[in-house]
Amino acid sequence: MSSLRPRITDEQRRARLGRRHLLSPAHRVTAVEDVADALVGLHATDAATVYLSACARLVEPSTAEVERGLYDDVTLVKLLSMRRTIFAVSSGLAPYVDASTARAIAARERAAFLKFLQQGTEGSWDEQRLVRTEREVLAALAARGEATTAELAKDVPALRETILVSAGKPYAARQSVGSRLLRLLASDGHVRRSRPRGSWTSSMYAWAPVDQLPELPVRESKAEVARRWLASFGPATEADLKWWTGWTLGDTRRALADVGARDVQLAHGPGFVLPDDLEDVAPAEPWAALLPGLDPTAMGWRDRDWYLSPDHVPALFDRAGNIGPTVWWNGRIVGGWAQRPDGEIAWRLLADAGPDATSAIETEAARLSSWLGDVRVTPRFRTPLERELVG
Repeated sequence: MSSLRPRITDEQRRARLGRRHLLSPAHRVTAVEDVADALVGLHATDAATVYLSACARLVEPSTAEVERGLYDDVTLVKLLSMRRTIFAVSSGLAPYVDASTARAIAARERAAFLKFLQQGTEGSWDEQRLVRTEREVLAALAARGEATTAELAKDVPALRETILVSAGKPYAARQSVGSRLLRLLASDGHVRRSRPRGSWTSSMYAWAPVDQLPELPVRESKAEVARRWLASFGPATEADLKWWTGWTLGDTRRALADVGARDVQLAHGPGFVLPDDLEDVAPAEPWAALLPGLDPTAMGWRDRDWYLSPDHVPALFDRAGNIGPTVWWNGRIVGGWAQRPDGEIAWRLLADAGPDATSAIETEAARLSSWLGDVRVTPRFRTPLERELVG
C-alpha cells in the first residue's frame, strides 16, 4: 500500500524546515509572537532558550522584543504543557494548549504535590489546607501586584515550611513548600513568571497574577494543536506527534483524523501531512543557524535521522536526552557551538559541510556574538561538545 502514498523526500522535509522554522535569512520575522507561532511554542525550561531561539529568527535580534512579548504586552504565555515541559506560546494559541495538554498535567501535578505534602508533614497538610493557602497566596499577590516567593512568604507563613525528602539517603534535602506551591499555581494558570530580577538569563524572578484562560473543548483543542504542529513540523510520523505532545496513542490518532491528515511515504516509513501540504516547496536560499540547547527545531521530532546523524548524538545530547547548542547547514545539524568565558562563540563541525557552510556559519556566529554583547550564557543542560568547546 505504501506505493499509493505520495512520497516526500528528506530533501523536501529540509526545504520546508528552512522556510517554516524561519531559519533562512529571507524568512526571518520582526515580531516574537510570529516566531512562537511558527514553532508552535518556544521551549522555556531554560530561561535563555526563549531569547536565543527567538533572536536566531528575528530580522533584528533584540532581547527587548522578546521581553515585550513576555512581560510588557504578555502576548507570550508560559505553560507547563507538552511532555511536561514549559513552553512559551502565543496568547492566541494558549487556550488550545491549555485545554489539550496543560489541564491534564496540572491535575497530575496537584495530586503529586498533595501526596508530597501529606507524606512529608505527617498529615498536617490536607487538601483543604492546600486550597486555603493557595487563596491566601493569591490574595497577597493581588495586593502586592508582583512578588517573589520569599516576599509572599512574609505574608503567608505556611510558605516558609519545609519538607524533608529522601530521608535517610545521602542526598536527603529539605524542600520549601513555597517554591512548590507557586509552581503549582502557575501550572493551574493562576500566576505567571514576571520579569527576572537581574539579566534576561537569570532564573530569579517574581510572580504576577493572571486572568484564567477561556475553557475550550479538549478534543477540538487537541485537533488545533495537531493542525498547528503539522503545519510547522510536517511531514512527520504518528510517533513524532505522540512524543512531542505527550498524548496517548489514541488521542494522537484521533487528532490526526480530526484534521484530515493525509498519509504520505517518508524515507523511513509512513508519515502525515495536512491535506493542503502535498506539493513540493522550493528550497530556501542556503542557510546556516546557531540554535540553542532545547531549541524547538532540534527537539521537534522523535525520529531525527533525516536531519541528525546518529553518530553525532553522543556529542550533542546529555544523558537525559536534552540537546545542546547546535550548528545547522541547510536543514541538517552539522556541529555544535558554545560561548566561552571571554564571550567568544566557538563552534566545531562534526561533518564536512564545505566552504560555503563555513562562511555562512562564521557570519551567524558573528551575528550571535554581536547581539549577546557582554552577556554570558551557559546552557542549563550541559553536553559533551559544549563543555569541550568552553574548556
